[in-house]
Amino acid sequence: MSMIEVKELELGYENRTILKNLSFSVNEGEYLCIVGENGSGKSTLMKTLLGLQKPVGGEIILGDGLRKNEIGYLPQQTIVQKDFPASVREIVLSGCQARCGLRPFYNREEKQLAEKNMERMGITKYAKRCYRDLSGGQQQRVLLARALCATRKILLLDEPVSGLDPVVTAEMYELIESLNKEGITIIMISHDISAAVCYASHILHIGKKIFFGTREEYMRSDTGKLFITREESAEDV
Repeated sequence: MSMIEVKELELGYENRTILKNLSFSVNEGEYLCIVGENGSGKSTLMKTLLGLQKPVGGEIILGDGLRKNEIGYLPQQTIVQKDFPASVREIVLSGCQARCGLRPFYNREEKQLAEKNMERMGITKYAKRCYRDLSGGQQQRVLLARALCATRKILLLDEPVSGLDPVVTAEMYELIESLNKEGITIIMISHDISAAVCYASHILHIGKKIFFGTREEYMRSDTGKLFITREESAEDV
């Protein structure tokens, strides 16, 4: 059974439909990139998958034993969030909140999990530093470690390389790929078509036309060919 199955989903807000007739599924271990033009509904879809926004119609079915509180999420950062005055360790630990239930403190296992994920992301040496004093790339590693504290199964990433320089962007993509190879399912919104066809196992392209299929199918499709060519032309300018 799929980890997430979306059937005839319709999305919108303020009595305006922005996306409809959307169906796709995500299986364990897959790497899905969600691409499309600005305003096509990518972030709205992500919020709906997380249960932060209700769909106008259709349904989202969680399977394979997946629960909503087992989904790790890395959102796009706002200016206020980038200036958050807490230590790296505190922020990473906060990813364990769903595990605490009604308990008002973190136990030894949760603290060990936070330490493990800081080590995984190469940020242990920043544990006592204030989050707002870190670079953009370092902050994204902190947030990724935090998301990993919430899940061992699936990560939802909303433009995780936005605003990062090319070297740090490449490092972040490699980190995400390594997590996928460890068995974590990835669903990532990206504006970078070239990265999508490089790393993803499957691609969901939303816009005037909807495409869902494997990376290879996307590259052969009319939609894929159009947007890949358009991105290559923009890079040549």
